[in-house]
Amino acid sequence: MRKELVLLLTLSLFQLNVTARENLRQVFKNNSAIIYTINIRNFASIDKDGNGIIEENKGDTRGTFLNAKNKLKTLKNEGINTIYLLPVTKTGKLKALGTAGSLYAMDSFDEINEQLDDKTNSLSVFEEAKEFVDEAHRLNLNVIADLPACGSYDMSLKNPDWFLSDNNNKNIIPADWSDVRLFKDNEALIENYKKFVDMALNLGIDGIRADVAGIKTPEFWKNIITYTRSKNKNFLFLAEASPDWTNPAEGAIEHYSSVDELLNSGFDAYYGSFSDFKSLSTKTQFDEKIKKNLKILKNHKNSSIIGALATHDQQAPVLRGINYWNMVLWLNATLPLNSYFLDGFSTGDDYNFGYENKKAAYTLTDDEYYFVHSGMFDIFNLSASSKEKYPQLKASYLKAIDFKIKNRDLISNGTFKLIKTGNEKVFGYSITNKDRELIVLGNLDENNNQNANVKSKYMKRDYLFYVANAINSPLYENAQIKANLEPLELQVYLINLAKYRAQ
Repeated sequence: MRKELVLLLTLSLFQLNVTARENLRQVFKNNSAIIYTINIRNFASIDKDGNGIIEENKGDTRGTFLNAKNKLKTLKNEGINTIYLLPVTKTGKLKALGTAGSLYAMDSFDEINEQLDDKTNSLSVFEEAKEFVDEAHRLNLNVIADLPACGSYDMSLKNPDWFLSDNNNKNIIPADWSDVRLFKDNEALIENYKKFVDMALNLGIDGIRADVAGIKTPEFWKNIITYTRSKNKNFLFLAEASPDWTNPAEGAIEHYSSVDELLNSGFDAYYGSFSDFKSLSTKTQFDEKIKKNLKILKNHKNSSIIGALATHDQQAPVLRGINYWNMVLWLNATLPLNSYFLDGFSTGDDYNFGYENKKAAYTLTDDEYYFVHSGMFDIFNLSASSKEKYPQLKASYLKAIDFKIKNRDLISNGTFKLIKTGNEKVFGYSITNKDRELIVLGNLDENNNQNANVKSKYMKRDYLFYVANAINSPLYENAQIKANLEPLELQVYLINLAKYRAQ
């Protein structure tokens, strides 16, 4: 009888735990995902001599699912609720980039990268990955897995019929991705993608981020998504797609799927228009991007976007200065979207590596050099965990995440409006809901201070009750906020409408 009671109690606790973790599709729909992106290969690695490269013959420890699992609680305590895994599938070794192979040079649809196996135990790498996902779920964290868009050169040699060929019967290399080859969008690929889906489902993964989703047809994705949802109706599909992007396989594929087509095929979310945010110089340009995405979201009411302002495909924001880093942070916290943070962002890692393009003492591929993209996250080598270049930034990072969590209802469900600032260099928006108004101003000038005046009918003397983020606090008089913003500064204010209405 006692054993039965213990079993019932255990089952009850398990059910409570499952209930407490919101399904990922709903989290995204509510714009409440706070995403943290990690590369298992380096996330919890130990670099004893500090040279940035993991050399196990010198006593270093590579990143694995098991040592990564031990860091999940820290992320949970910092407000993260969604873990996004950069690709964990096997990587190609021929015509490779980097000494471990690019994470996106996928060499198997349903085998996990053996580089991620902890050799000190008898568990398989799949079992270790399952432990990682189970621990994430125990902490009420959802997990997204990255599905690469192309196959490795190795895979193209083993299965040439899976790949597109040109008139000279050579596999097609899309864009400048020299280590991968372009798949044929056919029945064989559908079956192979289903293998990836089955692996993800068996691991307990909650969603997929589809790499370069537009190079496959809407019909292809509808097939894959329908198959997946027949097994898990709450499984999320996030498209790496933007209304601003062009076809990276121009001339090789007949149809490049638009964001509208991808959303119609079943995707829940896409990347938005923020990947080139650093190139914006005027309020008009900012407003046009916002309007473009608002129009798409209006036509797809259950869809959402992520704050893709600083992904592994972009240079570290801190390279443009602390003010720009802070702008990226607070846009993620205050725009009605799902926040996105790359491992290392929170402490200002600049992803500048001392080993960049130097000859390697040892390699797992046919590349003898430590290939990296300068100033960008390393996806090519067994490298050290992210550097704490500016550890003092962590407090600002935690403050912004806490602000989003506390004001989630306002940001996600309030009335969003682009506002006049009186200055083409300063963008602005407000969100109003019930008794609060959020106002955000950003200076796009990277060289000069800029002034902005913003009217608010709720602004009366001291009723501006909280300046969430500003270097110089604004003046407020005659129903106006008068702000002076440093180069690339973002200011965030909350106005207490309830206090105003009570007068």
